[in-house]
Amino acid sequence: MEIQTTYKPTLKAVETAANKLKGIASVTPLIKNVQYSKQFNANIYFKREDLQQVRSYKIRGAYNKISSLDAVQIENEIVCASAGNHAQGVAISCKLLKIKGTIFMPSPTPNQKVEQVKMFGEDYIHVVLIGDTFDDAYHAAMQECERLNKTFIHPFDDKKIIEGQATVGLEIIDQAKQHPIHYIFVPVGGGGLSAGLSSVFKVLSPLTKIIGVEPKGAPSMSTSIKNNRNTALRYIENFVDGAAVKRVGDLNFEICKETLHDVLLVHEGKVCQTILDLYNKEAIVVEPAGALSIAALEQYAEDIKEKNVVCVVSGSNNDITRTPEIKERALLYANLKHYFIIKFPQRAGALREFVAEILGPTDDITHFEYTKKVNRENDVAVVGLELKHPSHLSPLITKMKLHNFYGDYLNDKPDLFQFLV
Repeated sequence: MEIQTTYKPTLKAVETAANKLKGIASVTPLIKNVQYSKQFNANIYFKREDLQQVRSYKIRGAYNKISSLDAVQIENEIVCASAGNHAQGVAISCKLLKIKGTIFMPSPTPNQKVEQVKMFGEDYIHVVLIGDTFDDAYHAAMQECERLNKTFIHPFDDKKIIEGQATVGLEIIDQAKQHPIHYIFVPVGGGGLSAGLSSVFKVLSPLTKIIGVEPKGAPSMSTSIKNNRNTALRYIENFVDGAAVKRVGDLNFEICKETLHDVLLVHEGKVCQTILDLYNKEAIVVEPAGALSIAALEQYAEDIKEKNVVCVVSGSNNDITRTPEIKERALLYANLKHYFIIKFPQRAGALREFVAEILGPTDDITHFEYTKKVNRENDVAVVGLELKHPSHLSPLITKMKLHNFYGDYLNDKPDLFQFLV
């Protein structure tokens, strides 16, 4: 089926979606954040979509789409593929609308997310764990649709999905009547939220600049806009799982290339630091995609001074088991965590000398993996060190080399480094 790429959601369609969602999706608060407002000398507001019942905005599009199905489609049941938030939005929509659905999820999906989907969908959904990646789950879902004539609920490349997500924009405009918005920062994955929200603003607040934000490791929208055609990436970094897609939606791309003022890329380490800051300083729990819009503010620090700025906090489905990885990535990004191969001379007291003479008083050993007698002169260890300040690295390496402890520096060797982090 050929996709009509000239589609743009109308205000009437978005208002219809908003009416459908009354009592289903929360009208989430638009809250001024004191800390970030002070930091950037601006009025920074958070649109708290993390406070939805399913802890993300995805219920908006999923419910709007599923509630639009005809009797035959309902009878044949629905299918979706998702590793997270879309699955939860589809699951609760199936339960509320009493429609049967099958949700395909990759086998490595954390059990916490699988259980959340089952909890929201109850007896109306069936979860199938299949394959290693989202693509595997997607292909299995499409095969099920073809075999049994079921309706596929796409996570972003669908008119009804886009119109549902667009209700976020409608709410922001209503909530910000007293203070016109100069900038909105919105996370971009497949593009459903950014396409819908930016379309609403183009009609109701055309002077507002909409800034899309992607993870650095999955720049699918920015690459496509640069190429002026929807471009599939060969490889993506999956850490920001709620916003990491190889190819954005066709409908979404056609809208976003016209409506987005800019698309920023944010390093995954910066995202991790933002997650930790929000938790430690604001008691706000966000998933990696939910931190994107806030993590991007630094890149626009000069532009947003004394302006009214909205950051869409898209979701909070963060698995607590990822916390060690989030801390590690944040430290690496801040240039505070370093891994080395250290050569220990085969003599008594070499390790004590390394700790007492080479390490600084505030340097902390966080990883130590020892291999005895690699050769006649030296034993070797892989050592992870956490420093208090990035400037401590250079003198540390100098001392290692001076005393013949230095073997190699691993942070800039990705093939070796991936086994540690």
